[in-house]
Amino acid sequence: MSVTTATEAPARIGLAAGAAAVTVVLWASSFVAIRHLGSQISAGPLSLARLGLGSVFLGALLLRRRQHPVVRRWPAGRDWLPLIACGVLWFGVYNLALNEAERRLDAGTAAMLVHIAPLLIAVLAGIGLGEGFPRQLVIGGLVAFAGIVVIGTSTSSGRAETWGVVLCVIAAISYAVGVVTQKPLLSRLPAAEVTWLACTIGAVVCLPYAPTLVDELQLADASTVWWVVYLAAFPTALGFTTWAFALRRTSAGRMGITVYAVPVVAVLLAWLALGETPTPLAFAGGALCLAGVAISRRTT
Repeated sequence: MSVTTATEAPARIGLAAGAAAVTVVLWASSFVAIRHLGSQISAGPLSLARLGLGSVFLGALLLRRRQHPVVRRWPAGRDWLPLIACGVLWFGVYNLALNEAERRLDAGTAAMLVHIAPLLIAVLAGIGLGEGFPRQLVIGGLVAFAGIVVIGTSTSSGRAETWGVVLCVIAAISYAVGVVTQKPLLSRLPAAEVTWLACTIGAVVCLPYAPTLVDELQLADASTVWWVVYLAAFPTALGFTTWAFALRRTSAGRMGITVYAVPVVAVLLAWLALGETPTPLAFAGGALCLAGVAISRRTT
């Protein structure tokens, strides 16, 4: 019995770390995909397409689990307010703001600006969820945030359009509040169910853009459609599910700091896929981000 208990904790931590790593890569790729699609599909329709298809994919995943009814629970009355807040803010507002921002900013810059969110998450979780402020979390957060600042001074374009920056800040705030409202739900409901319901709520928020989406898809080429499908299936359906899986097994503050690695990966992917070449200073900032993530995840 004691041997099983001793081996379960490292396995649990390893699974959470693996799920977090998958999330980081997929979410980083979404910044590049959104930037690529921005000249072909406008912000609102892209949000609706991504969330609508994501809801379908997640719903299909839940149906496949029908043979295990014990793990499926419908939210109780007290769950709906935080669930709606998570769906409206993190899925709806976040996607709308980010998609519009990336029509003005390059992918790397947008990823860096949005990732002021982890510090907001750590503060909100420390106050609202009683997680406190462990020393390694604070130090790791400050180191990683320093990395974001360094990268922000050395973007590929050398300037940040003001409205794009404002939209990224709105996205970051929506992201942070959404994560903190999601965390308590994961102690009562399956991660996949929470993600599906929140994604569906976000899609409903974006329904007014349906007519424009139909018009723009009629003019889009096949590659554009496949990029939209990729956004829905991987960064949305899979990425948010692995995020919820990891968040359920660790603190919101620690998970928030972990995604500081997203802009590092996004900068590299944007460099490879879009030719948005980072400067040496950006690489130095990336190293600081990764160091901050490593510090924040220490358990001793």
